[in-house]
Amino acid sequence: MKQWAQRVRGAIGIGLTWAAAWAPIGAITGWLIAMVFKFPLGAVTVNYALMFGVLGLIGGAIFSAVLSLREGQRRFNELSFPRFVAWGAIGGLLLGGLAITAGLIGAGLTTLGAVVVGTSTLLGAGSAAGTLAIARSAQSRALLQDGRDDARAGLTGARARFFGKAE
Repeated sequence: MKQWAQRVRGAIGIGLTWAAAWAPIGAITGWLIAMVFKFPLGAVTVNYALMFGVLGLIGGAIFSAVLSLREGQRRFNELSFPRFVAWGAIGGLLLGGLAITAGLIGAGLTTLGAVVVGTSTLLGAGSAAGTLAIARSAQSRALLQDGRDDARAGLTGARARFFGKAE
């Protein structure tokens, strides 16, 4: 039961992190659309920021579920970067596919639907890369706080000096 609760908490955390990253992208997209098509700037910008934030939350949760199902017991430092990014892309692809299937974009696969699927796939891959970078950074800091040596934490040179560890 405890492991299940940790996975749910992790999925929520990843979803919120992705939402925080996707919302500004949505705001910029909304701003550009409002400027090009002469729509009300504030309303469109806020709507797109909220929409992308919600999609980021759902996409992060989907990614977390896919990662949990496929990589199960592995730690972040045991996962390769390309594989992790591929799982993020798959999560984004699933998110785009769900949006089209649910009819959020219109009936069937249209040009707009293809753009949404492509965009969500790229955002998923990029968000996964950022998630892994954040997780590895947090793991390195935890190792340093535990008093473990710099080599195990993966810190050498300037990074080791930044965290207050001499070479």
